Amino acid sequence: MKTNQQWLIAARPQGDVKESDFQWNETTIADPADGQLLIRTVYISLDPTNRIWMNEADSYLPSLPLGNVMRGGGIGVVEESRNSGFAKDDIVQGLLGWQQYSLSDGVGLGKLPKGLPVPLTAFFGLLGHIGLTAYFGLLDITDPKPGETLVISTAAGAVGSLVGQIGKIEGCRVVGLTGSDEKCRWIKDELGFDAAINYKTANVPEALKEACPKGIDIYFDNVGGEILEAVLNQINLGARISVCGMISQYCADQPVPGPSNLANLIMKRARMQGFLCTDYMPRAEEGFGQMIGWLMQGKLKYKVDVVQGLENAPRALRKLFDGSNTGKLIVQVGPE
Repeated sequence: MKTNQQWLIAARPQGDVKESDFQWNETTIADPADGQLLIRTVYISLDPTNRIWMNEADSYLPSLPLGNVMRGGGIGVVEESRNSGFAKDDIVQGLLGWQQYSLSDGVGLGKLPKGLPVPLTAFFGLLGHIGLTAYFGLLDITDPKPGETLVISTAAGAVGSLVGQIGKIEGCRVVGLTGSDEKCRWIKDELGFDAAINYKTANVPEALKEACPKGIDIYFDNVGGEILEAVLNQINLGARISVCGMISQYCADQPVPGPSNLANLIMKRARMQGFLCTDYMPRAEEGFGQMIGWLMQGKLKYKVDVVQGLENAPRALRKLFDGSNTGKLIVQVGPE
C-alpha cells in the first residue's frame, strides 16, 4: 500500500473560499483490484468551477458530500493496471481529485497522445477543457465575422486569452477587460488585442464606449454582474453573447441582482447562450487539430501559472478570485 496525501472538503464556503474549508488528510491506498488502475497525479487543474462544486446544491455534477476528496481535473501516470484498457506508464486525464494517488475503473479517463511537440501542461493550458471552452464557446456559439467587435471579460485568464487570439484570427476587433495594467499590457503587446481595459481603475461603461466606437457585436462573458450590464447597454443589432461563467457571483453570500437591462436583448434582437465544454466532446478532435495548427504557425499562444505542491492547492485556488493569476492555473503534485 502507498501513502496518499489528499485534500477533503471540510466546510461549505461562506463567501470567499478559505483554506479552513479544506482538510488535509493522509491515508493509504490499496493496490488495484481486477478492472482497476492506480494513477499517480502529476498536475491538477484549478478552475472557478471548483468553488461551485463545494456548494451544497447540485450543479451540472452532483454535489460533493463533506469529507470527500475535493473534486478536480487532473493529469497523471498509470503506475499499475489491472484494466485491459490501460497500461503501465500511460498518461491519463480525468477527474482525479485533489490527491496524490487515485484508483479508477477507467470510466471517465482519457489517454493522452504521446509524441506531440508540446509540454504536458499544454493539455490544461490549450488542449484540454480550456481550449475546447475557448474554441467552441466563441466559434460555435457566436459565429464571429471579420470586422466585428468582440469584447471579453477576464481576458488575461486561461479561456479569455485564447478567445481573444482566436477572435483576431477570425478578423475581429478584440477588446479585453482584465484587472491590472500589467495584464492589459500582456494581452495587447503579446497577444495582439486591439484594446485593453483595467476594470479595477477605469470607468467601464465609458472605457467600452471609447474602445468600441462601433458598438459591441460579440461578448464572451466570464463574470456576469456589472460588466455584463455595461456591455448590454452597448450591444449592436444581432449581437451574440456567449456565457462561459459568472465568477462575480460564485462567492456571493446573498443572491446577486441580475442586470437591469436584459430587455436590450429584445430591442437588439440579440442572443445570449450558456454552454459547457463537455457539450463539445464529440467534436474535440476538430478543435484540438485546429488549435495545434495555429500554435505551430505562431498564431496562438498560451500561458500556464504553475504552483508547486499539493499542499498549496487551497491557497492557490484563491488566486482565481482575487485576480492574481495570469493564464491557466495549475498545481504540480509530482514529477512528470
